[in-house]
Amino acid sequence: MVSDIHDFEAVMRANGPKIYTLAIRLTGNVSDGQDLAQETFVKAYEYWGNFRGESEASTWLYRICVNQWKNRVRYERRRAFWKHFSIDAGGDDGEKPARELPAPDAPLDKPLEDHERQAAAQSALSSLKPEDRAILLMREIEDRSYEEIAELLDIPIGTVRSRLARAREKLIDQFKKMTL
Repeated sequence: MVSDIHDFEAVMRANGPKIYTLAIRLTGNVSDGQDLAQETFVKAYEYWGNFRGESEASTWLYRICVNQWKNRVRYERRRAFWKHFSIDAGGDDGEKPARELPAPDAPLDKPLEDHERQAAAQSALSSLKPEDRAILLMREIEDRSYEEIAELLDIPIGTVRSRLARAREKLIDQFKKMTL
């Protein structure tokens, strides 16, 4: 059993950026991502004395983050507060990420098309079940292996593969519906 507060601080410093990035990707915006990351570390601190060290601390933190996010999604859906945010939303200063800037020789309507495509992709991603969205983000955005995802979510590898295939199909179907 691991319970030293100094150990927790070291784990938090080592895994903070990863959890923060995951939280932003799951929530789809910086503000909610910051809240989710903070909730994750508060919950981890609360249960630090129960952490047995049977898995990596990073795996334990990922599970807490994903579970906190799932709980938040269920809560917001029950309360009809669900909102859609762009994963490419600008930072606190309101500036858009550099990858949204058109190339100098891009057609005049290219930025609009890109923005519409990104909005459709985010909307399609938001329409997925939380479990499917988490698996899709971990595999496609974070490039995690099936084994890592299975361990992080505490599910069999076969379930990861089937949910990932289903999530990809649903995402493609939703994206096609939105872009027609």
